[in-house]
Amino acid sequence: MSKTLITTKDLAMRIHFSAGYINRVLKDAVFIEGIHYIRPFGGRKIFYIWEAVEQELYAHTVRPRNLIPMASGRVCNG
Repeated sequence: MSKTLITTKDLAMRIHFSAGYINRVLKDAVFIEGIHYIRPFGGRKIFYIWEAVEQELYAHTVRPRNLIPMASGRVCNG
C-alpha cells in the first residue's frame, strides 16, 4: 500500500491553488474524505493522497466537449 501523503500546503504548491481555496471550496466538494484525503487518528490534521488527487484532476480533463452538464447530474447533448 504505497500512497503519497501530502499536506494542504504541499498540495497547493503542486496544483497551483491556494491552501485556503483548497480547504474552503475543494475539500468535501471535489475531494472526498477517505478517497482523496484522510484524517489520521481522527484528528484535525489532513493529509491528501496524491495519487487519488492526481487521478481526479485528470478524470475531468477527458470530458467530451459536446455534453452540457445539468444541475440534476445528467447531461444535455448540445
